Amino acid sequence: MTMNIEKKTVDPNTHVGHVIDPQRPVLSVSTERRGMELVTRHAHLRGQLLYAIRGVMRATTDKGAWLVPPAQAVWIPPGVMHEVEMTQPVSLRSIYIDPDYVDGLPGRCSVLRMTPLLRALILEASQIGNHYPADSPAWRLMMVIVDQLQKIEQFPFHLPFSDEPRIRKIIDALVADPADRLTLAQWAMRVGASERTLGRLFLKHLGMSFGGWRRRLRLLEAMDRLAEGVSVNEVAFELGYASPSAFIAMFRENLGDSPARFFNESNRHPLPTARE
Repeated sequence: MTMNIEKKTVDPNTHVGHVIDPQRPVLSVSTERRGMELVTRHAHLRGQLLYAIRGVMRATTDKGAWLVPPAQAVWIPPGVMHEVEMTQPVSLRSIYIDPDYVDGLPGRCSVLRMTPLLRALILEASQIGNHYPADSPAWRLMMVIVDQLQKIEQFPFHLPFSDEPRIRKIIDALVADPADRLTLAQWAMRVGASERTLGRLFLKHLGMSFGGWRRRLRLLEAMDRLAEGVSVNEVAFELGYASPSAFIAMFRENLGDSPARFFNESNRHPLPTARE
C-alpha cells in the first residue's frame, strides 16, 4: 500500500452505482482525481466499467489485483467488493450498467482494451449525463455502449491472489519486493515444500507458473511506474531486469509495443471537460 494516501468512501445513498433503473441502462461518473487517493472497499449494485482517459489506477479484490493503464478499463461485476488506488492524478470516466443488461458481460473482473468507438461513446455518455428518457436518442446510444462492451477484447493485467498459506507467503514477499530473484527451489525451502509441490500449488491456486506470476507482477509494477514518469532505465533496474533492453523485450512481448509507443498511443486522445 502506498504511504500517505488519502482514504475515501463511497456513499451508497448517493452514488449512481447503486441506482437500479432499467429505463436508464448506463449511468456515468466523470471527475478529476488529484492522486494519492484510496477509495476503500465497496461494491455497487450496478456493474462498473472503471475507466480513466488519463492516469493509472489499481483495482483490488479478494481474488487479485487489476491494473488499469491508459487506454484500458476494468470491468467489475455487480456486487464485487473492491478498492481503487490512484497514486497519480486521474481523469475518471466510469460507467455503470444496470443489472438487467449485464448478461453477456464477463462474470468476473477483467481488464478490457478500449476501442476508439467505445471510448468515444463513453465520452459522449458523460456529456449527456444521467437523466435521459427511454427510447430517446440518448437511450439508444447507451444501448450501443452495452453492445460494444460485449464484444471487447480482454487484456492480461490481472494478478491473481491466493490464501493458500505457502503461496500467500511468497505473494506478499514479491509484492513488497518485485525485484526479488529467489528461484522456485529457494522459495520451496523457505516455505517448507518441495519445488515440485510448490510449482503445482501455483498452477492450482493461481492458474499460472511461479515464473509467469512473477513476470505478471513485474509488468503491472512497470506499468504503474512508467505512468508516473519513471524512466525505462530506472524501471528496468528497480524490477530486477539485467538491462533496459531485456525489460523492453518483455514489455513488447506482453503488450505488442515498446513502453514509449504504448504510452504515446494512450495519451493521444484529447481531454474533454469533466462532469459530475
